[in-house]
Amino acid sequence: MAVTDDAILRVKEMIVSGELKPGDRLPREADLAERLGLSRNSLREAVKALSLVRVLDVRQGDGTYVSSLRADDLLGALSFVLELHRGEDSVLEVLQVRRILEPAAAAMAAQRIELEEVAALRALCDAAESARSVEELVEHDLDFHRAIAQASGNAYLAQLLDTLAGPTVRVRIWRGITQASAVDRTVAEHRAIVDALAAHQTELARSWSTVHVAGVEQWLSDLA
Repeated sequence: MAVTDDAILRVKEMIVSGELKPGDRLPREADLAERLGLSRNSLREAVKALSLVRVLDVRQGDGTYVSSLRADDLLGALSFVLELHRGEDSVLEVLQVRRILEPAAAAMAAQRIELEEVAALRALCDAAESARSVEELVEHDLDFHRAIAQASGNAYLAQLLDTLAGPTVRVRIWRGITQASAVDRTVAEHRAIVDALAAHQTELARSWSTVHVAGVEQWLSDLA
């Protein structure tokens, strides 16, 4: 593994230095291995590992290329990992991260949100109130939080929060909220966030977002 780790580091250095850019094709395996002083086997394992995290794109019969290195591509691997870790402790830790990031996104969005974005958020609140299933509630909830993150104007923050969204976990949460007859309260918190955004009240948007995520976190803690 140490040899493979070294091979990964060497390839990464070529990308970070700009020697290899997004979309570039890697040299032939034999040539690159000789140039980096690596065995072809260790280089092959490094390429396999980097392709799994979407840094490299292996095209059968065409060679290996550096991926676009876009945030949404690279964070997709994290989404897969998070879906595998669905125990109570893991879910709570993810919510703790969301409690840090989502209020920041809401505060940023409050500074720059447009009228049509506010209208779209209000429509999602209306749709959540009339939803007939947990699956519909989850869909509206994902769209609601995604729209706020996108309104922050920070593509990396928006993609990271989208990765942390965890549709599977959200189904569990909304099923519990529905059984506890707390849908109205949850939607009311969504509306309070929207009102703060519409008024461009940065700290109020941050506070309501914190209350909202912390409430979900507390609910899950009580179940644990």
